[in-house]
Amino acid sequence: MTGEVVVVGASGNVGGAAVEALRAAGVPVRPVGTDPDALAARYPGTTTALLDLHRPETFGPAVAGASALVLVRPPAITRVGPTLNALVDEAGRAGVGHVVFVSVAGAEANRLIPHHRVEKHLATAGIPWTVLRPGFFAQNLADAYAADVVRDDRLHVPAGSGRVAFIDTRDIGAAVAAVLAHPARHAGAAYTLTGGEAVTFGDVADLLTHELGRPVRYEPASVLGYLAHVRRSGRTVTQALVQTVLHVGLRRGDAETVDPTLAALLGRPPRTLQEYVRDHRSRWLPDAAPAGVRR
Repeated sequence: MTGEVVVVGASGNVGGAAVEALRAAGVPVRPVGTDPDALAARYPGTTTALLDLHRPETFGPAVAGASALVLVRPPAITRVGPTLNALVDEAGRAGVGHVVFVSVAGAEANRLIPHHRVEKHLATAGIPWTVLRPGFFAQNLADAYAADVVRDDRLHVPAGSGRVAFIDTRDIGAAVAAVLAHPARHAGAAYTLTGGEAVTFGDVADLLTHELGRPVRYEPASVLGYLAHVRRSGRTVTQALVQTVLHVGLRRGDAETVDPTLAALLGRPPRTLQEYVRDHRSRWLPDAAPAGVRR
């Protein structure tokens, strides 16, 4: 591809992984966000730009001259019409050649989550696109679930005995790079991405116990109890509802299917959950400061 690839959400897990994977592939990248100086410090040698999804006047300059757009929904964005969808429209007017939207597994059928509306808009926006639908992130262990692990040595989610094929966001970034290496080949495609093994949260607690050298337990939450738990963590009502909806299906097995697509895109097996925990074990040490929830 010629021209820079604009990456939305470059300060987060998925966008950051996309930036790193694209740079490793030799693709010029333009990380965009509300703090371009911080992004420039994080990604030396890149050209950064201001993008504030609540300020439409920043959309045009952010995507001008770009070859592609990697779109990630920031957790705080729930009204996607005037934000993400409007950015897609601006990218079309600017001649951006391809949009890769990092959605979530099952978004095509779930009208309750914002990703569904972005997918529907892309289908009619008149710009080539690819949708990636990853399942639950391994990084949730160090983000959405971190406070419970660090402070209380527990995992507290409404998953019952459901299994989850956790995916490492580093592999999502690698999938973005694989798609943009041959964008025409993937135009109009929607890929469900999972890790290579489905495990219960009890299994995850056992893994953390082994790797951290201290007991971590799985404490199943009720749906209403989890909603209240997320609200107490500082999320808005809408954000808490989205996070709860994304978790409730776990007990029904919505995230247990291991999909081979990621391995096919990458040409290698996905990273394992054990690899992720070993690479980031300092995040759950008693003096660790839990990060904010990212999705």
